[in-house]
Amino acid sequence: MQTSTKIRQQAILEIIQSGPVYSQEELARRLREAGISSTQATLSRDLNSLKISKIPGEGYVVPVKSHLPTTDLSSGVLRIQFSGQMAVLKTRPGMASAVAALIDTQVLSPIIGTLAGDDTILLIGRVDASPSDILDALVPFFPEIKNRVII
Repeated sequence: MQTSTKIRQQAILEIIQSGPVYSQEELARRLREAGISSTQATLSRDLNSLKISKIPGEGYVVPVKSHLPTTDLSSGVLRIQFSGQMAVLKTRPGMASAVAALIDTQVLSPIIGTLAGDDTILLIGRVDASPSDILDALVPFFPEIKNRVII
């Protein structure tokens, strides 16, 4: 994606999040006011790319970015045990890859990465990450994780 595209799309998000926008013409006008020119076809592609939809009576809406999985993986995490900045997560059979992929694709700053088997995940934390930091990063995805810590 070109820099101008990124800038334009960021501006579109900011405009729509700042208040109701009811038409592409209004969006184009507000972009021009921000110093960004765009054709109707480009705006249409940007709206599609950003997954912005138009709801009658509400105008354009930015989808709520959920950091929670689309399928509930939280029930698949059975327990977690720490050894320094590393942890072993036990999952239900066959769920480790999906849970690890969720962790790896999200921005979880205290977590460097994961290695997954069938029902076990090795989670590697940053050198300065405490078990508490890692748990706090996992809670939005696995709300019960703090209740599943093995000491």
